[in-house]
Amino acid sequence: MIIRTLAILATLVLTAGAQAQDRYALVGGTLIDGNGGQPIRNSVILVEGERIVRVGNTDTVEVPDGYEVISTEAMTVLPGLWEMHAHLMLNGHADYDHWHPTYMDRMEDEIMPASAVQLLLAGVTTARDLGAPLEMSLSIRDRINDGVLPGPRLFVSGPFLQHRTRPGAENYRWGINGEREARARVNELADAGVDVIKLIDQDEMTLAEATALVDQAHQRGLRVVAHSHRPNEILRGLEIGVDNFEHTGLTTAPEYPDHVMDALVDRTARGRISGGPLFWTPTIEGLWNYSRTRDNPERLDTDCWHRGLQPDTIADIAASIEHPDQLTYMQLTPLRAPTLRRKFEQLREAGVVLMVGTDSGIPMKFHCQSTWNEIDVWTRELDVPVMDAIRAATYWPSVFMGVEDQWGRVQEGLYADIIAVDGDLLTYPNLLQDVDFVMKGGVVYVEDGQVNEEILPESLRME
Repeated sequence: MIIRTLAILATLVLTAGAQAQDRYALVGGTLIDGNGGQPIRNSVILVEGERIVRVGNTDTVEVPDGYEVISTEAMTVLPGLWEMHAHLMLNGHADYDHWHPTYMDRMEDEIMPASAVQLLLAGVTTARDLGAPLEMSLSIRDRINDGVLPGPRLFVSGPFLQHRTRPGAENYRWGINGEREARARVNELADAGVDVIKLIDQDEMTLAEATALVDQAHQRGLRVVAHSHRPNEILRGLEIGVDNFEHTGLTTAPEYPDHVMDALVDRTARGRISGGPLFWTPTIEGLWNYSRTRDNPERLDTDCWHRGLQPDTIADIAASIEHPDQLTYMQLTPLRAPTLRRKFEQLREAGVVLMVGTDSGIPMKFHCQSTWNEIDVWTRELDVPVMDAIRAATYWPSVFMGVEDQWGRVQEGLYADIIAVDGDLLTYPNLLQDVDFVMKGGVVYVEDGQVNEEILPESLRME
């Protein structure tokens, strides 16, 4: 993607006091390298500093002297996961009208750092944060990149761009009035250093305004992500050249109508002529599993989402979700859920490239759970091959963000962002609920299922 972002990422230093060993050898596991081929049995991965220097197996790669050997026997090893739709400014609280004004002055020092470390320790080594105050987003991203905070490598959009904002949301939603302002707003975000543009309600803009937004973003080397809640949002997005749609929308409609599907197929058929594949992040699990969570809410009792949050914040979030059945935010969800399978199938049939993203942070969707929950639903419920789901959470996001030569695979020369789980992930993808090994940039954050608390700032440790 943009040169500025790659330059920053190429000079990353280690997170929050962590000191990378010069050399690691990960030996013995079954490696899914992200390229889509056959897994490598008895794999050997050599890591020097932040980079992978050799990949093979015990027959082809001998571990040189001076390497610290980490056994991955009986484990599945894979690239660190991407979370392509996170909200670091949210932590599962159910009342936005209360959350935003109450915690806005705690976002940068408490809320967003907590979200970041929770994602990282769940095996998410790269994330895309969509829709947050500009200065805060850039600050969190840069503090992670500068080694001040532990967290996934971040791509940020800053505020949403839309036709008009709602009162009280002006710091993370920017309204557009006219073609000139559309270009100016994109330039403001680009000049500040965002990595992607997030567009919503594009069907409520004039065609000239919406076209100007996407055109200016592309001129500035930025891809455009857009909501897909309504048929006209999708059609307008296709017309103006949106690169990546978010969500599985159309509320309770049983399926995407024929004219929308015809337009999607027409776009996917053009491929490279239209700038490459059409990407889609369906964010499906929160809708799919809501009724289960409502009726059997034990998973909300986990304390993994407490990490980094103050006791009063934890108590406030817990109180807000004490009665999942009463949440206004979710009342329509049981009517939407039965439509999801067909819509998901339609997207796959249309040929869009699916990527794993979850809306992590929205009510009852905690950063320590969201990504594996999405993969679980895709594979266990929606019949996506596990290998395809893994690539949707590793390789394809790196392609979309233009950094496939830096990470997203376990391959020589790439950053050493590597995770592992005990057991056969291709058979049991829900093993990702307990990631046993997390390495980001050559730094080991989790080993043998235990967090290396000593390398985390005190405020982000669990007692």
